[in-house]
Amino acid sequence: MEKLLEILEEIQPGIDYVNCDRLIDDGILDSFAILSIVSEIEDVLEVELTPEEMIPDNFNSAQSMWEMIQRLK
Repeated sequence: MEKLLEILEEIQPGIDYVNCDRLIDDGILDSFAILSIVSEIEDVLEVELTPEEMIPDNFNSAQSMWEMIQRLK
């Protein structure tokens, strides 16, 4: 989870990723940020995200992203 938080902070700093659970719903992360996050997750964490995983629920919080990554590993 620590590496994921580092990725998120690098892409879009200054957000409370630990406590925020509405990153997509509140427009905190836009489509460009999501594409960057997906790319970094695939490169750094060596997980391949499928189109089926590209839903807002999987990106609304760092915790939901981490759960998706764990499912795919």
